[in-house]
Parts: sequence; C-alpha cells; structure tokens
Amino acid sequence: MVPKKKIDEILDGYDPAEITIATLCSHSSLQIFHGARKMGFKTLGLTISHDTKYYDAFPLAKPDKIIRYADFDDMESRIGELHDMNTVIIPHGSFVEYMGTKRFEDFAVPSYGNRAVLSWESDRAMQREWITSAGVPMPRLISDAREIHEPVMVKYHGAKGGRGFFIAKDYPDFKMSIDNTQPYTVQEYCLGTRYYIHYFYDNFKADGYRCDHGGSIELLSMDRRDESNIDEMYKLGSIEDSKRHGLYPSFVVTGNTPVVLRESLLPKALEMGQRVVDRAYEMFGGIWGPFCLETVVNDKLQFKVFEISARIVAGTNPFISGSPYAEFVYPGLSTGGRMAMDIKNAADNGRLKSILT
Repeated sequence: MVPKKKIDEILDGYDPAEITIATLCSHSSLQIFHGARKMGFKTLGLTISHDTKYYDAFPLAKPDKIIRYADFDDMESRIGELHDMNTVIIPHGSFVEYMGTKRFEDFAVPSYGNRAVLSWESDRAMQREWITSAGVPMPRLISDAREIHEPVMVKYHGAKGGRGFFIAKDYPDFKMSIDNTQPYTVQEYCLGTRYYIHYFYDNFKADGYRCDHGGSIELLSMDRRDESNIDEMYKLGSIEDSKRHGLYPSFVVTGNTPVVLRESLLPKALEMGQRVVDRAYEMFGGIWGPFCLETVVNDKLQFKVFEISARIVAGTNPFISGSPYAEFVYPGLSTGGRMAMDIKNAADNGRLKSILT
C-alpha cells in the first residue's frame, strides 16, 4: 500500500482551495460529479474503455474534464498530471474491481477514505471476521461444500455486481455451477426481505447518532437490487425445469429500487452501523465516509448482514436529490454530495490529511 507519509507529502503540494474531485467514469460517477459540483469543486472523469458520450445528456453531472488512458499502466505513469490538478480520487465499486484492490492501494494519488478497508471488503473471510467480531449476525458459513443439504448462496470474492453468484440446493447442484478458479464462500440462504442500508460516518461530527469511537453515523438512504432474471424466473415454473431448457438464474444487478424500512427497525439498523464502525477502528484504523450493509430481514424482524461494501455503492444512485432519510439530516443531498461536503469541510479546516490516504 502507498505509504501514508507519501500521500501527506503530495498533499503538502496541493492548494486546498483548488481541489479537483475525480473518479472512474462508471458506477456512481454521475452522482459523484454532481455532488462535487454542488459543493463548488472542479471535477475530472478518468476512463480507459468506458463510453463518455452519455454525460452530454446530463450536463449538471458532466465532469469538467475527461482524461482517457490506454490502460491502467498508462494511468499510473501519468499521475503527475493528477497531482498538478490537486486531484482527490473517489473510489467506487467499478474503480476498485477493474483496477484491482492491490493496484488501487498502491495508486499514489490522494484517495478519499481508508485504503486499508478495501482488502477487508474484497476478501469474504476478512469481511466475516470484521462483521461477526462487531457482534453483528451473519448467515451461517458452510466450510465444506459436501455438507450442503439445504439451499445455500455461493459468492465469489470482490465487487462483481452479483455476477457469477448462484444458489445451490445440494452438493451436485454446487458442483454443476462452481468456478474453482476463483475464491468463493458458501453460506446459508436466508429467506427474507433484502435491504441495502447506506450509511455515512463522519469522524468529526459532534452531534447526531454518536459512535463509541467518536464522531457520528448517518443513515442516508436504502435500496433493493433489481437482478437480471432471478426475480422473474418463477413465471417459468421451477428453476430445475428452466435449467433443463438452458435457462439459468442470474443475480447480475441491472438497477436499484428505493425503499424505506419499517420504522421500528431503524434503531437496530443504526446500532449495526455503529458496531461495524467502532470495530473497524479497533481492527485496521477505521472506516469513514460512505459504506453499505447488505442485509436480510426475516419474518421475526431479525437482521442478518450478508455483505459489507466499504465505499459508495450504486444503490445510492436513486437518491441524487436526497432521500426520505437524508431529508431529516441534509435535505436534498446525495451520498456523492455528502462526500464532497466532508472533503470541503476538511479543506476549509486544514485537515485533508485526516480523511485522505
């Protein structure tokens, strides 16, 4: 990982009044650029293969400048021009997945958030250690696939937008679908309603829902995922019958639907977020900014967290102008805008080094 001392030396050469917010042109970039512009920042889009013409359709979210690279080697060889623009990188799921966690950790441009959290996010065993040691319930882990005697969910490591994930009902079902070239985990399939809860932790906030570490946690929005065909396959009869016709269930995320949680469950949702934040500071130096707990709520109104995304998630995209929850905290503000607000506050108060790594 790029040494924090090196990032601090780069920041010593920055003009805090001339910060440029940059990210890869994908995932939640429209929201990030729009939020940064609302806070008065210049914006920069980075792209290798993504089409950027679609930004012309959304002028308030179009980056001020776009840099095109041949590949990530080219991007890394030209970091000097990013330093010259006082660039702060915003990581998102596509950026980290396409570049690779290790490579992103070594990318010597100041990045918003704690880079150390990305390895904990991308490795599902490390995720489980973090979440369960925080006292937050997770689905039961099946360590030996030969012991699959009930429906399980199989997930590959990393942020893949659901690609390749599958349900297996027994060991032969598992063997038929597994890709042994990729690391994976097998966990019980939890029947219930999925809620993807979008939090924001501000280490310097002096009011609100306080964490033991200090600072406050905010609940900004919540979504469910539209997945390519799993939610519609019931129309074709049993999944087994569909497989015989060459139709296989897929969990690839195609969109996001805004939701709100039953109000009596909000205390538990906030407590889970707080526990995860406090434990992060005990284990690896903390998590700040946006993160998402991906949960299932069963008919006994119990949560289980099946995954954490330790950065902005695409599920925040329905909330460009805020959400029913953000309305009670920062009316009209998106998660992208909330990150820009945090960076602006840090720049104005001489503490950029405390939130950039």
